[in-house]
Amino acid sequence: MPKQSGSKDVRNLLFMCSFTAYKHNKGCADLYQRIVNKGKSKKLALIAVSNKLLKQAFAISQSGLIYDENYRSKNPGMN
Repeated sequence: MPKQSGSKDVRNLLFMCSFTAYKHNKGCADLYQRIVNKGKSKKLALIAVSNKLLKQAFAISQSGLIYDENYRSKNPGMN
C-alpha cells in the first residue's frame, strides 16, 4: 500500500467533495468518465477527481483569479 501524506481529515474531505464535483463540474465529470470507461474502479476515479480538485484550488489560490469552468491553461502540456 502506498504511503499517504497529508492530513487524513483533508483527504477524507476532498474525497467526499469529489462525489459532488463529478456530478456538477464538467472537467471532473469528464475525468471520472474517462477513468471508469477504461475499466478502472469508481473509487480510483473519485480519488483522481479529488486530486484534480486539490490542483484546481491550489492554482486558483496562487493565481488570484476567480474560478472559471471554461479556463484552459496557456501551457499546452496542461490541457
